[in-house]
Amino acid sequence: MRTPSGVALSLAVLLWAHEGHAAPETQSSAPPPSPLPSGVSLVLWKLSVPASAAPTPERVALGEKLFNDKRLSLDDSTSCATCHDPNKGFTDGKPVAEGVKGQKGMRNSPTVLNALFNASQFWDGRSSTLEDQAKLPILNPIEMAMPSPEAVVTKLRGIPEYVTAFQAVFKRDITYDDLASAIAAFERTQFSGNARFDRFIHGESKALNESERRGWALFNGKARCNSCHAGNAVSPLFSDQKFHNIGVAAHKQDFPQLAREGVKVVRLGDERQIDELALQTRFSELGRFLVTKQENDVGAFKTPTLRNVGITGPYMHDGSLPTLWDVMDHYNKGGVANPFLDGGMQRLGLTEPEIDDLVAFLFTLTDERFTKYNGQELARQRGRKGQRPERDTAVALGKKGNLGDLAPNPDLSVKNPADIGVYGTETLPKPASTKQP
Repeated sequence: MRTPSGVALSLAVLLWAHEGHAAPETQSSAPPPSPLPSGVSLVLWKLSVPASAAPTPERVALGEKLFNDKRLSLDDSTSCATCHDPNKGFTDGKPVAEGVKGQKGMRNSPTVLNALFNASQFWDGRSSTLEDQAKLPILNPIEMAMPSPEAVVTKLRGIPEYVTAFQAVFKRDITYDDLASAIAAFERTQFSGNARFDRFIHGESKALNESERRGWALFNGKARCNSCHAGNAVSPLFSDQKFHNIGVAAHKQDFPQLAREGVKVVRLGDERQIDELALQTRFSELGRFLVTKQENDVGAFKTPTLRNVGITGPYMHDGSLPTLWDVMDHYNKGGVANPFLDGGMQRLGLTEPEIDDLVAFLFTLTDERFTKYNGQELARQRGRKGQRPERDTAVALGKKGNLGDLAPNPDLSVKNPADIGVYGTETLPKPASTKQP
């Protein structure tokens, strides 16, 4: 898969800084909050938040009010927070988003947490900025259903509190661009990097238990999770920000035929058309192809961040996998075969105890402000372990099918990835034993 240009720049600059060089100044940056959580990169903040988009207290307060205001929808029933509930890790806990009149879309609601660091927005990357992203759900017919930007502005101008607030913040009458700017300012304050994993990686060896440490070792070894979800100085979000076909959509689509039809329908650069196709039609399963019309993007979706993954299910772009055990089952068998399956997909050969350890580790990536909810979600998901439609142990272990050689399983007595300190430096005290079960 091609790396988006914005990601390439970000990764290059972050790597440059990680090697001890000063980050090049391409534009002035907004001053970062102080202190930033240990899991949030200062360099990444400076790259992601230009001075022109600084989340000032006034803009943030207005943006938060708009984010939670159902009057931005056609029938006053739906707000941004309907699908991005702050109490649920800025998701809604549903397979797919639900908008006005209970209409259901085709995509799962991604978290707003750390969205400010994304190289692109939405599962298919159809928006490049938070401002662009904020505009589309308000106008989408099955989300908030407002007919036009002008209709939104007219409605807000009829609400005296907003007339006053926009004048105070922007020194002018309400515009749709300023509305998006305010919502984006609020979203830029929703960063997350204060998980138990962060305490562990910065030297608190007892922050993770034995099962979780074994899961971290598997994450970097046999399970190959770090191929797309590496957690390091270059990629503190546990996402490569690229787009991959991992075979989820292959459950229900004839991709070649769908792509042939899509070529005739999609208008490149028409962001609103792509937004409606993505949420309202079977073309949704084409993923990144809707944006690029490139064959190798058919069925490809963005690698999501793993931060707070324990509380942001159900999983995948269509919310089709209810638990992290289901996610691991999907990867363990090498996904679902289709003509556009990413070349990195192959069976993993993970045993049931190893899957348990990996899931235990993934729950350590949740911000500690959600500790109670994280525990509830772990208990709920564990309660569904007996319902595993994606599980195919015979394929995963190579007893049937032919999905390539297994990744190496490192000898933990020689080198355990879980012993490595802050993103590649061995600064941790010697951790407790990582005995195999």
